[in-house]
Amino acid sequence: MSPTLVVRRPFDPTPALASLVAHAVPGVETVEGCTVRRAVRLGGTLALVEVTLGPDRIDVSASAGSPAELRELADRWFGLADDLAVVHAALGDDLLIGPLVRSRPGLRILGHPDGFEAAATTVLGQQVSLAAARTFGGRLAAAYGHPGPGGLTVYPSPAELAAVDPVELQAAVRVTHSRARTLHALAQACADGLTLAPGAEDVRPRLLALPGIGPWTADYLALRVLGDRDAMPVGDLVLRRALDVPDAAAVARAAESWRPWRAYASAHLWAATAYAL
Repeated sequence: MSPTLVVRRPFDPTPALASLVAHAVPGVETVEGCTVRRAVRLGGTLALVEVTLGPDRIDVSASAGSPAELRELADRWFGLADDLAVVHAALGDDLLIGPLVRSRPGLRILGHPDGFEAAATTVLGQQVSLAAARTFGGRLAAAYGHPGPGGLTVYPSPAELAAVDPVELQAAVRVTHSRARTLHALAQACADGLTLAPGAEDVRPRLLALPGIGPWTADYLALRVLGDRDAMPVGDLVLRRALDVPDAAAVARAAESWRPWRAYASAHLWAATAYAL
């Protein structure tokens, strides 16, 4: 492993670790204590990356990659480039979100080192529990992934999944045909050039054009993968419950005053409710 890069920022590791545990694809990503391990492509090289999360400190080491690449990875994965003082100034006086911000001032938005993996996992998790989504993701990785560094599995690429017949995908992952069709369409789109990364343009309409992908999925990926800090999956059931409103339209109305930081408002509501932190 390379020398450890230490990044010091205001950071609350508890919600990040809870989310990592809940979403980690078996075999692809492990979370033990405060350390997450996975294979990440850095500078064209597949590297084993270990990240240890602590209060106001993140330690990153990898089997390859430069310090600049590790810092960029940490920023993208754990939202370290955000100026929390600006977020707190915008949301701190809100009657609902303000107390949550004050109780978790170091909360940041968790991203993902692999946009396609995040999108595929999100598709597999539509309308099922997080446990079921992890099971489906593990089956997909076991069937089509590759052996990687540190005994981990490398998630299949968009081109590799696009080459698989949806009927075969359905049988391997044991999902519905419509879910397999959506996953295949997503893989094909990404293989054809759809980029799922911060700064990518025209992603939302291209996602919504795919069969089986609706506003919740597109908005969730905008928040987790594209780095859109005003993204908010207003159809999210947990957000509806947290706000005690009946539908997505009511969530959108309630969140209007939180612009342009609705993603942070969402993260605070999730942390306060979904993980019972």
